[in-house]
Amino acid sequence: MELSLVIIKPDGVCKKNAGDILKRFESEDFKVKAAKMFRFTREKAEQFYSAHSQKPFFPGLIEFMVSAPSLALVIEGENVVNRIREMIGARVPKEAEKGTIRGDFGSDGRRNIIHASDSKESAEKEIKCLFKSEEVFSYEYSDWLNSEPG
Repeated sequence: MELSLVIIKPDGVCKKNAGDILKRFESEDFKVKAAKMFRFTREKAEQFYSAHSQKPFFPGLIEFMVSAPSLALVIEGENVVNRIREMIGARVPKEAEKGTIRGDFGSDGRRNIIHASDSKESAEKEIKCLFKSEEVFSYEYSDWLNSEPG
């Protein structure tokens, strides 16, 4: 099992697509290990997207990411990084196939609805950037569901 970080970006949250997107992940039998509604500070957004700091789109990306709340998710599953990348589709929504998250919900290149880790290494770094270890749950839901209340 591996973990991936997903961020439903401000456009996805503001357009009320978060539930529909989350449902797609759960229908693939992925497990949500953590979820957090938050708003990037400029400093945290610049840290998170530092790999793009020298690219011309960086200032616009940061402005967009601090503009409204996002929903961060830690998702677990078999080959989850690659499978989620396939589910989200091409970076530019107009180029993404219908049936992918960006193809169905995205609007333009910068407002492409969702971020997902592109490797196991990125996932680890990104998860640590946004979550404390105690915020990522490792218990098995089935164990909890089958236990007696009390």
